[in-house]
Amino acid sequence: MTRELCIGVDLGGSNLRMALVDRQGSVLARSAEPTLPAAGLDSLLSRLLAGVGRLQGEATRIGARTVALAVGVPGLVCSDGVVRASVNVPGLEGVPLARELSLATGLPVAALNDANACAVGEKRYGAGRDYRSLIALTIGTGVGAGLILDGKLWTGADGAAGEFGHIPVEPEGRPCGCGSRGCLEQYASAGAIAGEGGDAAVVANRARLGDAAALAVFAEAGRYLGIAMAGVVNLLNLEAVIVCGGVARSFDLLAPALLRELDSRTFSVAGGRVRVEPGMLGDDAGVLGAAATAFETVL
Repeated sequence: MTRELCIGVDLGGSNLRMALVDRQGSVLARSAEPTLPAAGLDSLLSRLLAGVGRLQGEATRIGARTVALAVGVPGLVCSDGVVRASVNVPGLEGVPLARELSLATGLPVAALNDANACAVGEKRYGAGRDYRSLIALTIGTGVGAGLILDGKLWTGADGAAGEFGHIPVEPEGRPCGCGSRGCLEQYASAGAIAGEGGDAAVVANRARLGDAAALAVFAEAGRYLGIAMAGVVNLLNLEAVIVCGGVARSFDLLAPALLRELDSRTFSVAGGRVRVEPGMLGDDAGVLGAAATAFETVL
């Protein structure tokens, strides 16, 4: 019997990652390049399809076949399969992405929010394996979240659940690309940490060298994350919070202020139970979760 593989795509605000994955979650081939949202939708879809073609070729080379594809995108992916409110890749808004990719590739295609893909990846293969109810936070270009409740991905009545980054933490705060003000994303994303024209990794390096201003930036981001997180923990009585995405590499810098806020703002039962952990899968969380979703579309 020919080995069946799926392609998982993590289409982020900064990076476009793809992987050829088997049912056990082993990555057999991968590709990565900048997303370049400013280059427009046609350019993005062309590069995405070229990457899919290369991975399909690799599957053929090793005697396997590609049976499905799934893509995680930074935006609301509603029940009708249309991408909505993609703040960090606005060209995707209004695009029936799964249908377009299926027509182009001839494969069954699923589309889901990128944070949901990370949540599925960490639940299936990573730090969430031992938990039935968790929230996976993705902190990168934006701040997203995927909810696993009683072992299943929860996407809400319309498929739009999990917009953790747009919880207001300052009622009259900074304007957000979503049209609101004071959203968490404006205080705890990579861009918020980096400042104008900066780089979050550079700020993290300065913080680890003891730079007071850099340490204060991470303390503020951790504080706002803790405030938002406390509300969700009190609401849902979760077992775990898994912190993923590029900024998760600086979890040690965020954790003190984050845990302090979480402890002070949650009830003892919910706050005492919940565990806050960095993700285990790094940059592979999204592609592995997308691939797991692709296999489910075939089944």
